[in-house]
Amino acid sequence: MTILDRFQLTDRVAVVTGAGRGIGAAGARALAQAGADVVLAARTAAQLDEVAAEVRATGRRAVTVAADLSDLEAVAGLAATAKAELGRNDVLVNNLGGTMPLPLLDTSPRFLEEAFHFNVATAHALVRAAVPLMLETGGGSIVNISSVIGRVSGRGYLAYGTVKAALAHYTRLAAKDLAPRIRVNAVAVGSTATSALEIVLQSDELRQKMEEATPLRRIAEPEEIAAAVLFLASPASSFLTGKVVEADGGLEAPNLDFGLPDL
Repeated sequence: MTILDRFQLTDRVAVVTGAGRGIGAAGARALAQAGADVVLAARTAAQLDEVAAEVRATGRRAVTVAADLSDLEAVAGLAATAKAELGRNDVLVNNLGGTMPLPLLDTSPRFLEEAFHFNVATAHALVRAAVPLMLETGGGSIVNISSVIGRVSGRGYLAYGTVKAALAHYTRLAAKDLAPRIRVNAVAVGSTATSALEIVLQSDELRQKMEEATPLRRIAEPEEIAAAVLFLASPASSFLTGKVVEADGGLEAPNLDFGLPDL
């Protein structure tokens, strides 16, 4: 086996949530290029169809599930879909998530609960459903998509940072419970050129400020995050579990300042 062989996922089956665009779509393409068949899940069918066509162009199989993945039964059902349609489930990429930035006093308890549900409870629902299927075939790899904001602090990020920190620590705790047969790791991403940042990136001034505040002086491309996802999903990272890989351009503070004043 060569070192590049360790990055292969030939005939493995992956489930990717939030796969219609951005990091999820890039991750799905990367997994397919490494030999995996992929279940693609998101809300918008047309976006999923485009990504599925790209997966199939690599010679791999793709199954699309257009659903509201905030529904815990719907997201848990993706594991059964992988088994039924593609025969097994070896890899999960919990990319579903995100929430709007808000000042603390504008962040209601309900808003915080909803953010936790969308970012953490959904991931857990899918993990619980997938683990028995992974054990049937000897094990698997789970990759959660967290954020640099789960590690650093800045005004306006209370809900988003809290739930991403929770997902990062969920990763560490789940890794303990599921070792040695199932590995659980995460990617803590920095600012990435996806539709979530579209409004910001359309402003040359804001983009320049973000780039200047990032040690690598640029915004990530989705494929750069996808490379980290592939590493953690594949045997290349076979001695890693419970780890959070920081693919954030070297950030030690948020690179987008909302300018919130003192109270």
